Amino acid sequence: MRIFDTHAHYDDAAFDVDRDALLRQMNTEGVEYIVDIGCSMESSRQIAEMVGQYDFLYGTVGIHPDDVEHAAEADMEELAVLAKRDKILAIGEIGLDYHYEEPARELQKQWLVRQLQVANEERLPVVIHSRDAAKDTLDLIRAEHDHDLGGVIHCFSYGVDMAREYLNLGYYIGVGGVVTFKNGRKLKEVTEYTPLDRIVLETDSPYLAPTPFRGKRNCSLYLTYVAEEIARIKQIPEDEVYDTTCQNGKRLYGIQ
Repeated sequence: MRIFDTHAHYDDAAFDVDRDALLRQMNTEGVEYIVDIGCSMESSRQIAEMVGQYDFLYGTVGIHPDDVEHAAEADMEELAVLAKRDKILAIGEIGLDYHYEEPARELQKQWLVRQLQVANEERLPVVIHSRDAAKDTLDLIRAEHDHDLGGVIHCFSYGVDMAREYLNLGYYIGVGGVVTFKNGRKLKEVTEYTPLDRIVLETDSPYLAPTPFRGKRNCSLYLTYVAEEIARIKQIPEDEVYDTTCQNGKRLYGIQ
């Protein structure tokens, strides 16, 4: 069993009480790689330091759409510097989130475009957050990101038609705990449609824990439940899910 958690937030305060003990348990339980995802300048700086403490931990840097109200051009310059650090593999989590009225949509789009430019300049893939913003996200990625660099649509929440658009552009589909939910029908359909070699496993820890842990703190060890559901949907052995998604994660992030 080779588990690659392509999207987690172990810098989150939810792990302050046992972060080190939990992370050091991962390798013994089959978790070979974890990528910790930046959501703000503060978390990006923290992650750039944290990845040096664990062989299997990698990171990304970026500003989440919920946090762009405080963004400045100086932050983009700092992201470019952080992106050059050892074991920083991508720009993210960046994107659009129209679920709430704030931050303003034009502001979100402005900083998504600017961070896509940083990714292009640094020759890095992107980790895309998109909620209730399907068309605008796709349009901006099409127009502004070098598709040869690739990326992942994290916590994929749209239907098969939108999945097809991203797959045609060369991006991966992030599948996590939602695929185990009874009301996760849409993601189950996307999982069935998407070729296995274009799916990556992710937790979004500490969020979105799979059934039977729904509502509790998530962690990479629970990805076995996600892999089990993918295997059931695709009617393939679980080992095939682990092996293929691990290779996918390495290819996505350029890990040799």
